[in-house]
Amino acid sequence: MPILDLYNHSEKRRNLAHFAAIASLAAVDGAVNPAEKEILDRFAQKLNITDAEYKEVMKKENKYPIEAPFEMKKRYERLYDFFRIIFSDHGIDAEEEDLVRKYAIGIGFSSEMADKVLKSSTEIFSGQIPFEDYLLLMERRK
Repeated sequence: MPILDLYNHSEKRRNLAHFAAIASLAAVDGAVNPAEKEILDRFAQKLNITDAEYKEVMKKENKYPIEAPFEMKKRYERLYDFFRIIFSDHGIDAEEEDLVRKYAIGIGFSSEMADKVLKSSTEIFSGQIPFEDYLLLMERRK
């Protein structure tokens, strides 16, 4: 049974799904290196991932694909969630930027669009705005 099936609460499930996607991205090139592990540890803390959940997600036999939503609004919603997590400590570092870029590409943005969304979202998330305003700003930048 996948670990995500154990959770019915939507926020916990979404946080675990985000963490699993991030872990999959970190492990895509083989073993997770110490720098990637440090980032995963920070995300686990931000997402309230327990030690047991962390260990389950990190098992080699567990592969959590990133589900690319068909609807653009859903893609932006996932990025919005991701940026809220990243900016929970009021900043984004280079490693987090690289990871969110990979995530944006993984959920269906082109490489060029991922760069634009990352730049715009970083500027926007320096302050806090509601999702509807974020979506409106992102759609205007196309």
